[in-house]
Amino acid sequence: MTSTEVRRTFLEFFSSKQHKIVPSAPMVVKNDPTLMFTNAGMNQFKDIFLGNLPVKYSRIADTQKCLRVSGKHNDLDEVGHDTYHHTMFEMLGNWSFGDYFKKEAIDWGWELLTKVYGLNGENLYVTVFGGDEGDGLAPDDEARDYWKRIVPEERILYGSKKDNFWEMGDTGPCGPCSEIHIDLRSDEDKTQIPGKNLVNRDHPQVIEIWNLVFIEFNRKADSSLEQLPAKHVDTGMGFERLTMALQGKKSNYDTDVFQPLIQAIANMAQIKYGDAPETDIAMRVIADHVRAIAFAIADGQIPSNNKGGYVIRRILRRAVRYGFTFLGFKDPFINQIIPILVKEMGEFFPELVSQQEIITKVVAEEEHSFLRTLAQGIKRFDNYIETNQDATFVDGKFAFELFDTYGFPIDLTELMAREKGLKVDMEGFRLGLEEQKNRSRQAAEKDTDDWVEIRSGSNNTEFLGYDFLDADVEIMKFRKVKTKKETFYQLVLNKTPFYAESGGQVGDKGILESDSEKVFIRDTQKENDLIIHIIDKLPADLSASFVAKVDGEKRKLTMNNHSATHLMHSALKSVLGKHVEQRGSLVDENRLRFDFSHFAKLTDEEIRQVEHIVNSRIRENIRIDEKRNVPIDEAKAMGAAALFGEKYGDFVRVITFDPGFSVEFCGGTHVPATGQIGMFKIVAESAIAAGIRRIEAITAGKVEDLLYEQEELLNNFKELFKNQKEPLKAAQAMIHEKKNLEKQLEEMKNEKIATLKMILKNKAEKINGINFISHKLDGDMQTAKSLAFQLKDIVDDLVLVLGNEEGGKANLTVMISDKLVIEKQLNAGNIIREIAREIQGGGGGQPHFATAGGKNPSGIDAALSKAKLIITG
Repeated sequence: MTSTEVRRTFLEFFSSKQHKIVPSAPMVVKNDPTLMFTNAGMNQFKDIFLGNLPVKYSRIADTQKCLRVSGKHNDLDEVGHDTYHHTMFEMLGNWSFGDYFKKEAIDWGWELLTKVYGLNGENLYVTVFGGDEGDGLAPDDEARDYWKRIVPEERILYGSKKDNFWEMGDTGPCGPCSEIHIDLRSDEDKTQIPGKNLVNRDHPQVIEIWNLVFIEFNRKADSSLEQLPAKHVDTGMGFERLTMALQGKKSNYDTDVFQPLIQAIANMAQIKYGDAPETDIAMRVIADHVRAIAFAIADGQIPSNNKGGYVIRRILRRAVRYGFTFLGFKDPFINQIIPILVKEMGEFFPELVSQQEIITKVVAEEEHSFLRTLAQGIKRFDNYIETNQDATFVDGKFAFELFDTYGFPIDLTELMAREKGLKVDMEGFRLGLEEQKNRSRQAAEKDTDDWVEIRSGSNNTEFLGYDFLDADVEIMKFRKVKTKKETFYQLVLNKTPFYAESGGQVGDKGILESDSEKVFIRDTQKENDLIIHIIDKLPADLSASFVAKVDGEKRKLTMNNHSATHLMHSALKSVLGKHVEQRGSLVDENRLRFDFSHFAKLTDEEIRQVEHIVNSRIRENIRIDEKRNVPIDEAKAMGAAALFGEKYGDFVRVITFDPGFSVEFCGGTHVPATGQIGMFKIVAESAIAAGIRRIEAITAGKVEDLLYEQEELLNNFKELFKNQKEPLKAAQAMIHEKKNLEKQLEEMKNEKIATLKMILKNKAEKINGINFISHKLDGDMQTAKSLAFQLKDIVDDLVLVLGNEEGGKANLTVMISDKLVIEKQLNAGNIIREIAREIQGGGGGQPHFATAGGKNPSGIDAALSKAKLIITG
């Protein structure tokens, strides 16, 4: 059975059990502050478990793309080294929301594995929750009794809370689970050690393939458990592990999920897979990581130095490092594997097909960039070795610097150190790593209390903000949040005119006012689909009736920028081509920022064309055509542009400014007519990644402010040239004159160096077969360097020591001919460190050339004398 058939069979089976088959949610998570990436199949249904959304389908099944590389679920270090851990993986899952429970989940799980897929039931073991005294929970004998009807009792095992009680996080829905494990060992191995003795013992051939979770509790912030109003089923089966079992393999990487990628890598490297452990691990790492990278970029996460972007960059660089170190790839190579991945997985995940070009270009640029960084790191390592020739080990702090700044894995640093006959101070490295982790942990630390319910009722806040800026509201619940820097509160209202940050638009600010007090709402956020109002101080009377009032001026300016973004998006398509797609945006009251796919810098003329189109549409004063709750297929038929990486429901909101120009899915707030925007001006255009451009623009009063600033600047510029009719020509003439003067000054400087060069050559003093020259120079460091290299070319067996004062600081320069470095083992770096003490400074460099700086210019003469003593001694 091929992997494609494995996936299709699972979905068809649960479709026959009246499950709604839904597409995978994006792997990149939005509107959930607790997650950057989908790390489990249940993530997209989190709001249903929490009671924030109504149940639309009581039975659902899907295959969900997941990523586990950070936080609680961190499999990165194992990836490639064992046979079954991955960064990106597929989770086959079926869910019941208040419908069926343990009996059906167990019966169907066994039916699918043994009757449909044809796995031998004698190789399967099941575990059930063994209870926990701390939580006051008894063993899950209900699940055990259901299993006993179909599985021999000796293959039903009790598991610990760690293995058999599933929790979404520190708080939230949870419950006992029942795992299905498979024993893939040979018959001979099975006779020596029973499979039940190896369950949950990290044996590579006795592994969990399916987890059936029975969600019936809610974990509160004080760690206590409470019963949920409804019981749910959440199952997750590792697609890659299941495929391994069905294809009779001993490793996930030997299945047709990974082999096309691995064989392509092997061909590129001209190394056979299976020849050596080190190269095999490298190929597995790359094959795994390219999937994570491609799916993340397809879902909108561009590699960067922040948050989710940093995670993807780290994965990509890990793959490059393994190829560089173990497979000999010195040029970009991962981008060449993308077409194979698209061919293998594009049928089930069409986003790979539609985004193939951008994925390939982004990956190629990231590879180029990191290979340059690696080269710099290697140079840094070589310099370290040259300046620490007496060292017996590589300092741990330096090894951590290479890791942190240049992305060097510690094993690469160890390999380079071994080639020099050195070891790495691993204790120092681990200390630096731990300090960094502690800093990150402390910065991210947040203590969130349980919700305190003020009124019972639905958590689904009614949003009124499209039509109203104020409303009579009541507080439904609140909770306190503590971070390292502050304490604040989150409120949920029964209804609200406040827009919660999403879709690139920032959240509203405003006030919550009762008869007796007024509270400032500083921000509005979305946690999954729950609208949360953030305040610094709780109202004295939480049960009072309030009026929620949005800051109307801030909202108006934000609406201007959001509607201008839609107009600009369409203008960019008109000017640059239909390939332009939104890749990200930020809209607030001050500006708009828009990221889009395009492979070249916009010319000045293209920017003017975009501005002209947008401003023309503004002057036309086009009225908005807003349609709510449009069936998604109908919206697509209208030509509405869906944004990649976004997950839409069955019904969407469509915003149109002229049906032939701008039609988009959008949940944000907009102007009633384009004339309100006033004016539009692009203020910056740049690249943020390969094939991704960024435009920043302003509207309305901000454009006026810019025009006034530029007018004042121009007037001041004219005054500098005494209001000449053509100030630009006057400025150009001045620049030309400046260049001529600089050229004359450089010529005079070179003449001075040439004269001084001959004086110093004649001044050379013969000491022990060395032509020694020392001189206190009247010039800068660049003059000293130029003079040193020129003297090296005309004076044999040279040792030159120069000193100069610059800006109240002392500088020293040492140059030694290559012959003396080899024959007399002289080292400019060693000499410079010794004489730099006289100027209260330090320095270093290469054996033939070194420089130093210090804060004591009066010590220059002593430094020059000391250098002579070193040579004569």
